[in-house]
Amino acid sequence: MRQLLALVLLLAGPSLAFGCGSAAPGPSLPEARPHWHSLVMVPRTNAPVVHIWNKLNPIWWLGNASEPHAPAWYRPNGSLRDLWWWLRNPFSNFSSYVIGVADKPTVRYGRYPDKIGNPNGGWNFAVTRRRIVYLPFIDYKHGRFEFYFGWRQAGDFGAKLNFRQKIPEPANPIAGADTGGPCLFIWDQPVDLSPGPGAGSGSDLPGEPPVSR
Repeated sequence: MRQLLALVLLLAGPSLAFGCGSAAPGPSLPEARPHWHSLVMVPRTNAPVVHIWNKLNPIWWLGNASEPHAPAWYRPNGSLRDLWWWLRNPFSNFSSYVIGVADKPTVRYGRYPDKIGNPNGGWNFAVTRRRIVYLPFIDYKHGRFEFYFGWRQAGDFGAKLNFRQKIPEPANPIAGADTGGPCLFIWDQPVDLSPGPGAGSGSDLPGEPPVSR
């Protein structure tokens, strides 16, 4: 027994004398893809009041009850700003409140339910539920190309096809300003037809804040 103990101490001596070195940490693993989950989405507090007779009026479909006047960032030096703002998205009421559910609380399901696209690029699928109605959404993004079709986070319908969109910068000093390049937009973003300076580039319960489930 004494001989065995002496052998153990002899072998452990160098480690005790020089200390134990820890192995260098290996490369960090990539962040796991988020699980499919849901978010409760509630209408914004200043959303317009939409009545059933509005939704049955085809003339009202062409308006923009949410933003009837051009915001300050849109064509600040241009003329007929409200007209060009309407031409930018002439079916806003139709896409938001007739075929859309932007005036209703909804639940959105997906891996990135609070986003339009996958922040890592590639595909993003989501579903908006309003009671028993399920509204799908699909997005694909690669480099400067992006396509999407379906019902977005707020419950409004949108479609987009952009081949040369500008990569977002880390900080945008002008909130809400357009940064996209030449593209084709449908019920979503500007189709600016006028030349000249200042032209833009082409919850289950209401009141409950969005929470993860």
